[in-house]
Amino acid sequence: MKKLIVIGAGISGLSAGIYAARSGFDVTIMEQHFTFGGLSTGWSRKGYFFEGGMHWLTGSSEKLPMNRIWKETGALQENNPIENRDPLYTLLDGNKNLNLHRYAGDMEKALLEYAPEDEKPIKKMFRDVKAFSRFFMPVFDVSGCKCKNPAKISVISFIKMLPAVFRVPFLVNQSFEDYVNQFSNKNIRHLLMSVIGYRYNALSFIYTLGAFASGDCGYPSGGSIQMAKNMEQTFLCLGGKIEYRTQVDKVIVQDGVAKGVKTKNGELFADAVIVTQDTRAAVDNLFEEPLQDKWVLKMKQKVITEQNIFVCLGVKADLSHLPYACVIPLKEPLEYAGCKWNEIRINNYAKYKTHSPEGCTSITSLLIGDCYDFWKKAKADGTYKAKKDELGKLFVDAVAQVIPEVKENLEVIDVATPCTYERYCSSFEGSWMSVWKKGGSQDNYPQTLKSVKNVYFAGQRIMMPGGLPIAVYTGRRAVQLLCKDNHVEFV
Repeated sequence: MKKLIVIGAGISGLSAGIYAARSGFDVTIMEQHFTFGGLSTGWSRKGYFFEGGMHWLTGSSEKLPMNRIWKETGALQENNPIENRDPLYTLLDGNKNLNLHRYAGDMEKALLEYAPEDEKPIKKMFRDVKAFSRFFMPVFDVSGCKCKNPAKISVISFIKMLPAVFRVPFLVNQSFEDYVNQFSNKNIRHLLMSVIGYRYNALSFIYTLGAFASGDCGYPSGGSIQMAKNMEQTFLCLGGKIEYRTQVDKVIVQDGVAKGVKTKNGELFADAVIVTQDTRAAVDNLFEEPLQDKWVLKMKQKVITEQNIFVCLGVKADLSHLPYACVIPLKEPLEYAGCKWNEIRINNYAKYKTHSPEGCTSITSLLIGDCYDFWKKAKADGTYKAKKDELGKLFVDAVAQVIPEVKENLEVIDVATPCTYERYCSSFEGSWMSVWKKGGSQDNYPQTLKSVKNVYFAGQRIMMPGGLPIAVYTGRRAVQLLCKDNHVEFV
């Protein structure tokens, strides 16, 4: 058995470990944190649990190729059935709430009833959504890799995707904001702008709505933690080993060949290394000699990171009368850390009994925006905690305008910044995805180096825009490249 070291026990690292162990490699995963999951995580504060890594899962539908990978890695099992939430989001507007429904017909009807003056852009958007409801992320095998169970590509499925393919150039060259600003009704704009980060192109937005409309993007019971725990147990049952609280400092390279890794506890040698730490950070930090491969230099130049501030509230009140995902339009924008938010989307876990004490509610919210430099500076000048507290107060005041219980019964407030993600996951600029901007190309990167042999990369940074499906998929692909190089059958 050839020895393999995987750096990182996030979704990508667990995926790589599972496929490699199943294919006959002796695998050790090195994880700097004390737990598994990486960015797919959650945490507890004073009896409240906060889901920190996932609000929906691409590939949850059994009809899609990605579902196969989630099943093969053990992420989806009988212990975490899928919930297809509907409505997806509800804008709170006094007595006349506005729902964004999952399925295209319901979605269109609700918007038309709310804003008949926007009939033209609504119908235009739903032509796009319907087209993209047949569009999905295919699963390919590495050319030249012998696979025990090859991925099968359906020609009919590709033909059904053609209407969406023809719309791609137009949508890529329009910004998400410009697309949404076609609507004259301000509440429709608030609702739609809460779907993804404001810096993306329109394709990212329509692709997301199309995925929901297809019946995909459900929520696995137990969320991030259960899914990651399933993967960890699958890996351990295959004979894999995980070394927690073990940060890798460098990949050992001798004569252009990866030979293992260096940690504070010493050196560990292996026949190959798979790096699942954020690739953009890893190419800077894990090699003694700067990497000069063309794709590495391109990544350094082109990656635009998606960052966020994650606000968690523990409220001593039962908010189960409110929808799961509430969009709150703000009378005055919330401005902080160099960002401005015209609406706030909160995730209300009142109906999830394991998330809070009886009669209480856990709430989370993503404030997406380019704010890493602000928080990094605050860390350096000693104002970090004070600024987190200040933002927390502003956030609570803004939400309390619509949901007063949040302020009246607040028991816990916890604010995570890009510096938090950087600290625990070594993610570049504390980010969890890459921004695909208007007019930009969808940059995907090789998972090997010409300059260093026997080292492979996997993770959300390898394929734009990233996220959980890319993490698990590139873990699989890295092992296929490894199997191909070692003339081993991929299982």
